[in-house]
Amino acid sequence: MDWTHYRFHSLWRLPAPVAAVYTALERAEDYPHWWPQVRSVTRADDTTGVVRIRATLPYTLTFTAREVRRDPVAGVLEISMSGDLEGWARWTLEAHGGGTLARYEQAVVVRKALLRVLAVPGRPVFRLNHRLMMRAGRRGLVRVLRTV
Repeated sequence: MDWTHYRFHSLWRLPAPVAAVYTALERAEDYPHWWPQVRSVTRADDTTGVVRIRATLPYTLTFTAREVRRDPVAGVLEISMSGDLEGWARWTLEAHGGGTLARYEQAVVVRKALLRVLAVPGRPVFRLNHRLMMRAGRRGLVRVLRTV
């Protein structure tokens, strides 16, 4: 097993229509306004940007995100990632009740040296760190969607 490889899955039930959620999620440069752990998103061009995240643990991850798929009809946003994290992340949105079910999937290999050294003993803590970050992101997005 490669202890530096992670797969994450999250489901967010959101109180807004798919179109509103899609619009919020496609504006990655706005994430730092509502997602506390996303410290910055700096656009390089129309499809690429540099993202800095720092969750509960005292380390920052920096990666370049490049748009792979942007499909509002299918409700899919997908990026490739390179840098401290290498892999991909995808949002898939579908109508659910009176709102949206947002499915987040991510498959990455950690390239940051310290996290590679701590891969085996730190794995449960790193997974918890990600879960807490996702919980905070959902709360922040719900606040944004309630103002739309």
